[in-house]
This record gives sequence, structure tokens and C-alpha cells, in this order.
Amino acid sequence: MYGESMMKKRIAVISTGGTIEKTYDCMTGILANKVNILDIMMESLVLNGIEVSRVPLMNKDSSEMSDGDHTLIANTAAAMASGHDGVIIVHGTDRLEHTGERCVELLGDLKVPIVLTGAMQPYEMRHTDSVQNLTEALLAVQLVEPGVYVAMHNRLLKFPGVTKDWEHGTFVKDEG
Repeated sequence: MYGESMMKKRIAVISTGGTIEKTYDCMTGILANKVNILDIMMESLVLNGIEVSRVPLMNKDSSEMSDGDHTLIANTAAAMASGHDGVIIVHGTDRLEHTGERCVELLGDLKVPIVLTGAMQPYEMRHTDSVQNLTEALLAVQLVEPGVYVAMHNRLLKFPGVTKDWEHGTFVKDEG
């Protein structure tokens, strides 16, 4: 059992939207970023030993993100890192690598880990990777050394040099 005398890890979870939070709009017949589904996902998890601070930053499809959005996300992660033991950024997969690289570029010598995650299928779908990826990010942010990572599909990759493998629907590390 987790000892009461042990300090809880303080984790900031920044939500930016993306597929993981898309919901079906029956009026238009499309999946869209309309509501913040991350709180529902978090409520379904047993989070012993951590204290989560939620930061709903934006609710965008990452394909619509600008360079300014990536900078805003990186700066928000830096601000949260100063008061937490780790930061998770829930992000769309289309431009996740851009935010990861921006974090590396702007944040320099980190004191805590920053872990990006997302999903290829929305939480609302029967077959989804969303809960798995969020759970992996929650574990990874507590265990890895300071740096910027992506946690998805049973893999943890450290930036720089992480890219989306569009053919296989996951992320890979560019070793070249």
C-alpha cells in the first residue's frame, strides 16, 4: 500500500485538443474538438501517489496549430514545470513532433520530464488507444529523467528527432 507519509508527485496535465479529445457531433456527422473529454478519462483512472493539476490550454485539432500555438504550449509547459514534478501535454498527433521540438528548442536545461501523448483514435470510439497512451504518459513522467518525450503505443521516445510514422500510425526516433 502507498504510505501516507510519502509525498505525492505533482503532475501538470496540459490539454491542447487533438484526436484523443474528439467527440461525435450528431448534427454535422463529424468528429470535432468541442468538449474537454480528458477529465472523463482521468476520472476513470486510479491515480494513487500523484496529484494532478489540469491545465485546459486549448482544444484544437493539431493540424490547425500554428507556430505560435507550439510556442504557447512550450511556454505553458515551462511555467508548469517550475511548480510540478513532471508535465504531460495531451496533443494531437499530426503536429505533436513540432511541439516536442519547440519544447527542446525553447526550454533548455529542464529540471523535470515533459511527456507528450495523444491518440490515433478518439476516446469515444470502441477501439481506441487513448486511455493506454494517457496511462503510459502518467507512468513515464514519474520515472524518466528530465527531458522531452513522447509516450505512445508501448514506446517512450526522447526528443529531439522524434517523428510521426504516417504509414504505421505511431512515432519513431530518427537516429540519422
